[in-house]
Amino acid sequence: MTNQNSRRKLLRWAALSAAGILLPGRMLRAEDLLPTPPITEGPFYPRELPLDDDNDLTQVRGRNGLAKGVILDLAGRVLDPRGRPVRNAQVEIWQCNAFGRYHHPDDHSSAPIDANFQGFGKTVTDAEGRYRFRTIKPVPYPGRTPHIHFKLAGRDFGSLTTQMFVAGEPLNERDFLYRAIRDERVRKAMAVQLVPSDPAVGASLRGTFDIVLGQVKAG
Repeated sequence: MTNQNSRRKLLRWAALSAAGILLPGRMLRAEDLLPTPPITEGPFYPRELPLDDDNDLTQVRGRNGLAKGVILDLAGRVLDPRGRPVRNAQVEIWQCNAFGRYHHPDDHSSAPIDANFQGFGKTVTDAEGRYRFRTIKPVPYPGRTPHIHFKLAGRDFGSLTTQMFVAGEPLNERDFLYRAIRDERVRKAMAVQLVPSDPAVGASLRGTFDIVLGQVKAG
């Protein structure tokens, strides 16, 4: 598949998501919502944002190759404390490549660099608070369990930086940041179940990570 065809496929994939065809809504009661805790940004947030920073991290503009790793269809919603969708929130993600190395000059790991992995992406939530990324299943990084970094920004809530974990990952219980989440219910909400995806979306796995803001400005 050419890079151009893949980009067209991503646009169709995003359009289906926005239409609610591929991302069915889930009913959440306000009393069941737990605010997503802030978690440190870490040292590998990009110093300079890449020229290619869309919501498909599995390809880099101008290259025909596909990122190494298991392709993941990652979606979710950004919600306010009452469960209402937050629209027009900017959502950024970044993570290490399939070999455990970040696309960052301060990562001096001997692990290979994957020139076909974007490493960072961003998107904006739609009217239903939905976001979506095409990326890879996170892998362990030295001293860390598999995770994906998130940074959100919006006019009505300021910003939130956090991390998503993988449900059932044995390294979670040895990860200092995961263990620092004291509330067991919150820890569970931060660890996403990754399940087989519909092949039509071009991903092997899919996962849903809803983000609940702790405070939203009035008005």
